[in-house]
Amino acid sequence: MDLEEKIALATRNAEEVVTEDELKKLFESRKKLRAYAGYEPSGEIHLGHMITVQKLVDLKEVGFEVVVLLADIHAYLNEKGTFEEIAEITKMNRKVFMALGLEDAKFVLGSEFQLEEKYMLDVLKFARITTLNRAKRSMDEVSRRKEDPMVSQMIYPLMQSLDIAYLEIDVAVGGIDQRKIHMLARENLPKLGYKVPTCIHTPILPGLDGQKMSSSKGNYISVRDSPETVEEKLKKAYCPIKVVENNPVIEITRFYIFPRFKEFVVERDAKHGGDVVYRSFDELRKEYEGGLIHPLDLKVAVARYLNKILDPARKKLRCQSE
Repeated sequence: MDLEEKIALATRNAEEVVTEDELKKLFESRKKLRAYAGYEPSGEIHLGHMITVQKLVDLKEVGFEVVVLLADIHAYLNEKGTFEEIAEITKMNRKVFMALGLEDAKFVLGSEFQLEEKYMLDVLKFARITTLNRAKRSMDEVSRRKEDPMVSQMIYPLMQSLDIAYLEIDVAVGGIDQRKIHMLARENLPKLGYKVPTCIHTPILPGLDGQKMSSSKGNYISVRDSPETVEEKLKKAYCPIKVVENNPVIEITRFYIFPRFKEFVVERDAKHGGDVVYRSFDELRKEYEGGLIHPLDLKVAVARYLNKILDPARKKLRCQSE
């Protein structure tokens, strides 16, 4: 794989790369590179998590060592449960991430290094160079309590920035909602003697109803959902004919199916034109916009492929509960 191919795969489906020139220089350095994403162990893994998982898989394919931070202390700071509750969820989340394609990743618990004296001293040093307003703004997109935040949530972005340094990360991966925290890291880590991380941000996908994905609305697909549940959810999903923008069913093909399968087959009755095979997202998008694919045919096909992706994770969860 040449440099252009590596850049293309590393940045595929990214919302933003900060910066692509830095990424190119990392590849040209020919050193062993490390990429990471951090996840709060706070509940079910769903499609919202899986978009960054796919980006880590992409980076693994271009030669990165992948690190997954299971951020148990961050989850506690962000009011996601007791340490005991978080510990149980952490075990489950690790197995699911492995089943989704990160079996070769290095998994690290935040509590394995975040309580060490040097790390905590660096948190205090970071606090000395970060205004309260900047810390609050960094947390606006990810905080559980926006209107009346706890002091613990102001510590969160400082620690996330330092995690990048302590894990010796070259490329930090996160949703675009992580951007302000990553920019804080890029600005302040050098002031403490650490290198500036390159950042790859993935988009925030709409929920199945076309609105913001939310656990309270139930407008998402979880790895715990049975094949039948996935099929039912997709049949009810927002998928207007000829409309691609903000169409969650189309987005699933772009971000989850085409990156993992060489071809995508939409099965149809012969009287409706028979089966059609797509080998790229652009092919599918063009035909859907042209009204050549019925939404229901697309939904049925998406459910079939998505279930193939989720099956290994379901098996892990069944083993966990037995």
